[in-house]
Amino acid sequence: MQIGPYQLNNPLILAPMAGVTDLPFRQLCKQLGAGMAVSEMVSSNSLLWGSEKTRRRASHEGEIEPRSVQIAGADPQMMADAARHNADQGAQIIDINMGCPAKKVCNVMAGSALLQDEALVERIVKAVVDAVDVPVTLKIRTGWDSEHKNAPLIARIAENAGIQALAIHGRTRADQYNGEAEYDTIAEVKSRIGIPVIANGDISTPQKAEFVLRHTGADAVMIGRAAQGRPWIFGEIDHYLQTGELLPEPSAETIRDILVGHLKNLYAFYGEDTGVRVARKHISWYSKGQSHGAAFRQAVNRVDNVEQQLDMIFEFFERLINREELAA
Repeated sequence: MQIGPYQLNNPLILAPMAGVTDLPFRQLCKQLGAGMAVSEMVSSNSLLWGSEKTRRRASHEGEIEPRSVQIAGADPQMMADAARHNADQGAQIIDINMGCPAKKVCNVMAGSALLQDEALVERIVKAVVDAVDVPVTLKIRTGWDSEHKNAPLIARIAENAGIQALAIHGRTRADQYNGEAEYDTIAEVKSRIGIPVIANGDISTPQKAEFVLRHTGADAVMIGRAAQGRPWIFGEIDHYLQTGELLPEPSAETIRDILVGHLKNLYAFYGEDTGVRVARKHISWYSKGQSHGAAFRQAVNRVDNVEQQLDMIFEFFERLINREELAA
């Protein structure tokens, strides 16, 4: 799959997730098999660009190319300014957020709330495309609610405005993350437009990725929540798509090494205090489903320094590794 001048290594993309897809996580997913990763949502409000939080969200120092930054907002001029600012800071692809269902985003008529106003969608995408020389992509949902699934119309507007790839989450804004994603609307959109289409929603296994690609005809799949605590999912899916074979589950030792490397990058990126706090959710995801994981999570979430956090992780995984060796 190609976006502008960028040829992706495979059709597997890490979805933008607020509070998750920071630079350390994007780098890790790319190293473990993702063809592309999209940044956390960056506000189009220029008053926030100088804040430490926004600078971190837009940071891509040393990131594996292509570097895609997602911007969010509801004002065409502000979105155009944000696109220029991020392109000037090194973004190679600008992604427009019209898919986020969060109330605090939709209440200011941004994210998926924009799908209610097709004329405004057109003004925003045209303003952003015209503002920058880099490719612009768009992320949407199938519509506002089950009675208003206007993704095919939004897709035509986007294509005509110069959007170079379209990601679609198989739920409406009203669905939030409830129920199951549906892929028929994505297939309909794919049949009607000529730009690459990326299917998103509930893709959690290699078999599901293969099914969604086949069912929708999409050019790529986008994976979000299933990569939390399982960043190796991209390598698993890539291997399955190429060979039809499933890789074995990673060993406890492999998971420990990936987790520790991830945490060390978080500490370096955020500093110790913030790094330890950010690390807690990742530790919870990595330990989910492991024996005695709940008790471990309760304990490790109470420590507040790097040394204790790492010591507890090594102790926890040492027990898992010993159990595997005894079972072998």
